[in-house]
Amino acid sequence: MSSSAPNITGSDGMKVFGAVLSALREAHGATQEELGRHVGYSKSLVAKVEGGERLASPEFIAKAEEVLDAKGALRAAAPHLKWTRLPAWFGEYAKREQEAVSVWSYDTHVIKGLVQTEDYARAVLSAYVPVLEEDEIERQVRTRMERQALLTRKPAVSLAMVIEECVLRRPVGGKAILRAQLERLLELSEMRNVSIQIMPTHYETHAGFDGPFTLLETPESQWVAYVEGQSTGTVFDDRKEVSRFQDRYGMIRTQALVPKDSVRLIEEMIRES
Repeated sequence: MSSSAPNITGSDGMKVFGAVLSALREAHGATQEELGRHVGYSKSLVAKVEGGERLASPEFIAKAEEVLDAKGALRAAAPHLKWTRLPAWFGEYAKREQEAVSVWSYDTHVIKGLVQTEDYARAVLSAYVPVLEEDEIERQVRTRMERQALLTRKPAVSLAMVIEECVLRRPVGGKAILRAQLERLLELSEMRNVSIQIMPTHYETHAGFDGPFTLLETPESQWVAYVEGQSTGTVFDDRKEVSRFQDRYGMIRTQALVPKDSVRLIEEMIRES
């Protein structure tokens, strides 16, 4: 998941939480508008939480517990919301990513969420249109940071990245935030399980013109491909289709700068910043 962050849609955990909240509110004799005033949400947002369409923030849960005299019912239901921070269409990929032994990615717009710094992730999510609310931005940031445990777990995932040079030159969030992100990439490049390559902008042609994509290797040594669009993502597991992505990625890696030269270019960008 890179820059897109559509509204979170209902999962089973969110729907159950919403049903419990609705029952407690009605038992308390409060309307959605009244509850919203107490917890700092609009009536429409309360309705979305109750309908399982919106994730309740920790602050919402704490205040609703107090206002509705829920006796711990909402806090007990909250742990089931952990994985619902992700958009429903991203969920299948996220689960496969956490199980993957290898992740190979080609990125053309922003640096991959799996290696973003908090500030860079926050800047990317803050640029989303329609505008996301602050609490949702922070939830998305936390989720991205949690995903990064994949890089240091045992056994750690094997991560190969090819990034378009223009992505590393765009001052997302400002020069200071970009510099910190570039330094983060240098740190990652020193890890034995991480390979970072840059596709120079001045190249006239290369095999990645069809856009960004990711390849995952499962514990069973099977590969799947993932392509993300504006508000959707698709996992491909058909062997012929995945083979085409693998061929394309192999060519992209061959055409990009080798890791050592890529590191030198990142260091040069940092000096220039």
